[in-house]
Amino acid sequence: MMRVWPGAPYPLGATWDGEGVNFAIFSEHATAVELCLFDAPDAATASETIPMPESTDDVWHLYLPDARPGTYYGYRVYGPYDPDQGHRFNPAKLLIDPYAKAVSEGIKWSDDLFGYTIGHKDADLSCDDRDSAGAMPKCVVVDSAFTWGDDRAPRTPWNRTVIYECHVRGMTKLHPGVPEELRGTYLGLASDSVIDHLTNLGVTAVELMPVHQFLPERDLIDRGLTNYWGYNSIAFLAPHVGYASGGVGDQVNEFKSMVKTLHRAGLEVILDVVYNHTAEGSELGPTLSLRGIDNAVYYRLNAEDPRYNMDFTGTGNSLNILHPRTVGLIMDSLRYWVTDMHVDGFRFDLAPVLVRGYREGGRPSSFFEVVQQDPVLSTVKLIAEPWDVGPDGYQLGRFPQGWSEWNGQFRDSVRKFWRGDNGMVPEVASRLAGSSDIFAPSRRTTYASVNFVTCHDGFTLTDLVSYEQRHNEANGENNEDGTSDNNSCNWGAEGATEAVRIQRLRERMKRNLLATVMFSQGVRMLLAGDELGRTQGGNNNAYCQDNETSWMNWEIDEPAQELYDFTRELIQIMQNNPVLRRRHFFAGTEAATKGEPDVVWIRPDGQEMTDEDWKDENNHAIAMLMPGRSGDEVDARGRAVGGETLFWLLNAGSSPRSYTLPKVDRPGVWDELFNTARPGSRTLRNPTINLTGHSMILLRRNEKPAR
Repeated sequence: MMRVWPGAPYPLGATWDGEGVNFAIFSEHATAVELCLFDAPDAATASETIPMPESTDDVWHLYLPDARPGTYYGYRVYGPYDPDQGHRFNPAKLLIDPYAKAVSEGIKWSDDLFGYTIGHKDADLSCDDRDSAGAMPKCVVVDSAFTWGDDRAPRTPWNRTVIYECHVRGMTKLHPGVPEELRGTYLGLASDSVIDHLTNLGVTAVELMPVHQFLPERDLIDRGLTNYWGYNSIAFLAPHVGYASGGVGDQVNEFKSMVKTLHRAGLEVILDVVYNHTAEGSELGPTLSLRGIDNAVYYRLNAEDPRYNMDFTGTGNSLNILHPRTVGLIMDSLRYWVTDMHVDGFRFDLAPVLVRGYREGGRPSSFFEVVQQDPVLSTVKLIAEPWDVGPDGYQLGRFPQGWSEWNGQFRDSVRKFWRGDNGMVPEVASRLAGSSDIFAPSRRTTYASVNFVTCHDGFTLTDLVSYEQRHNEANGENNEDGTSDNNSCNWGAEGATEAVRIQRLRERMKRNLLATVMFSQGVRMLLAGDELGRTQGGNNNAYCQDNETSWMNWEIDEPAQELYDFTRELIQIMQNNPVLRRRHFFAGTEAATKGEPDVVWIRPDGQEMTDEDWKDENNHAIAMLMPGRSGDEVDARGRAVGGETLFWLLNAGSSPRSYTLPKVDRPGVWDELFNTARPGSRTLRNPTINLTGHSMILLRRNEKPAR
């Protein structure tokens, strides 16, 4: 029998202080709470059940001087089972601590996990008394001590940031250079071979798909699939145990070791976080954590009929950001990942959900203001996915200063332009220049736009130029899942083909798309594997494919190596040229102190484009002159950093275009940095240049040419 002391209401969760463990959990409407201790993670019966004797400001707490790290635990919470009033307390259901820092692996899906009796009429109005402990994962007490040594955040400036979106498991599951026991784990991601791949490529940050503890949905398990992506969180402070190579509880230190190693290589770690919903689903979902702790506090419920959840996420529930304790849970989680786990930023999945209900249209308000004033969170990278599935759900450009956004309009415009859609030149010009039309009204700068053409959700780069239809049959949903609006082009055949002409054109289109991302103003983002030509066989919704469909293929053939080398060259060109990584939007007029426009749009005769040129619906080519002296880069002392004048030409049409090279003030010659239609570089000797159809060229003004 363990000794039980009153303990303290703060901090929430299970906290080892070197002598014992303090347990604290918030529930506003509970009538009693029990702490259950277990001898093993798969135990169906508690070794000890301890009533929590104290409640301070609705926080139930106790201290166990005899408890130690490695202790398995869960909660049972008592209160009214009254769905019509939004209450779904059921002490028969073991609950995961929302502040747990580690959770054991595995959930055994059964009807026992549901708080009501499945199959009855108005089933969720009935309370089910079957014990769920044997089917539930257990929380784990951890020792937070870790030797960080001289670990230091890279703090890469936004205008030099290149994000690499990847999956912890999928990145290394097939990597021959990673020890077999570490493949698919945090430590595998931090292995020398993976770090060499990333640093040689030139990316500056890894954006990890969800690593909060998540659960697979029951229907996926029943279909022989699983939740691979991880957008189904159940514990916001716990690293996912499935990515650990050691035993239960080791996931915390292994995650920290990964971050420390990536930092040493100069790579930032950004987490894709899912605070908009949890794995408990709709009112007909299981009772696993927040639903049984205090459903009316943690979830948005229908104000007219609290029996039902409000769903802005498409998953059945939405977190109730209107309640300060829910906001507190999210803020505590964010601060924990920065202060204890040393991560460098966050990408917020379905971010508009986090502010719905504060103002008309769901415009950003209190949640973001709380983040902005926080001395910890205001200093890290904050990225929003600016849409959800609720009314007025597309909020691109409406986020406040300090936030960046996934620019879906960049993705769609660039895809349509290179596909050859008519009338895209004015639109794509705005995207190349940083999307000031979207972000300048909120007084933000170029880094507000995270530019990408592919991400985890949709086609890979190779599939984008190989398929016009989704091919998601393996998902078991009759190929009806995933978007049918891909803005893609297969260039002559659906899927893999032996036709050399089509293969060559596809490779060129991949180079065009990658270069457009790298040379457009804003923050650049790559999808893992695009630099190697990874394919998912046309599956544009591989969320349930934990197999070779989703895993990185590390069998690098000649085309893959050529694409990798090309992508690395693009990043180097961007990092070496200040005009490609401006901190502020182009003004389009003469710079105040430099006497020349900071950008000029050039037509084929070498002159500036006119209104009539912009209105030409059949024009598929655009050229952008960026004088080196109009860059806005400064060094640590505020002195201007000079750059080279660049002339960027893009031709999405099928016919070649001849361009007269523009006149510039200083003498020199034009050097070709790269041409997506052919390898190599050259110095131009003629006053004109031929731009092949479906190609791109970047020229550099060499003011000191060799004799």
